[in-house]
Parts: sequence; structure tokens; C-alpha cells
Amino acid sequence: MTSSKWVFVVGRVLFGGFFLFNGFNHFAHTGMMVQYAAAKGVPMPQVAVTVAAVLLVIGGLSLLFGYLPRVGIAALVLFLVPVTLYMHAFWKDADPQARTMDVVNFAKNVALLGGILSLIAIPEPWPVSVGEAMRVRVPQQRKATP
Repeated sequence: MTSSKWVFVVGRVLFGGFFLFNGFNHFAHTGMMVQYAAAKGVPMPQVAVTVAAVLLVIGGLSLLFGYLPRVGIAALVLFLVPVTLYMHAFWKDADPQARTMDVVNFAKNVALLGGILSLIAIPEPWPVSVGEAMRVRVPQQRKATP
């Protein structure tokens, strides 16, 4: 395997691990997350936090293991777009400190979204992945030599 493939695997593990950690964090601190979402005006905050956690875990596991990466990418996009626009709407903040924190988190999420979307360009199955291990390998037919 080439060094660029190993770098991709390490990056994939770090990237997927980030989302997986945050998904588990949502489950571990649901009460706090629900209060924060409610303070931001999120309707049905308990449901929203639970759905967010599930999307983060699905996306994180998918990236980590390289299994059904387009499903994982879709889950993370479905998480990031509304969270970025709704939870980090810095343009609505009157408090300068809150605005600064939301600008930082808005920019971080936009960058994460860009990174996630760039993964669509990686051909499947991804190197060193469950998808690659599950791929059915069709033996090449040997040409008869005269």
C-alpha cells in the first residue's frame, strides 16, 4: 500500500473518530445538550439532540470503518447543515461574546462540511476498509499462451 493511502486511512480514523466522539458525547450529556438546544429555540429539543447524536454516530462509524461512506457522508451533512445554520446563527447574537463563539463554531462547521463533501471524490471501496474487505474479488481470466 502506498504512503498516500496510509495517510488517508489515518486521516479517516481521526476524522471519523471526531464525529463518533461527539455523537457519544451527545448521548452522555443529553440533558445539557437538550437545555442548550431549547435555549436556542430548537423545537422538540430532546428529539433533535437524539437525532443529532444518531447522525453523528452513523457518520463517524462510516468514516472510521469506510463502510457505506456515502451514507455516512449524507448523515454528517444532514447533521451539520441545520446545526450550523440554526445553533450557530451568529447574526442573531446581540451579545458580543456569544457572537464570537458562534462565529467560531459556524466557521468550524463550514470547514468540517467542506472536508466531508470532499470525501465524495474518493473512489469506493476505500483503502483498508470494511467496504474493501467485503468486496467480492473476481479472479481475472488468464490468457492462454501459445
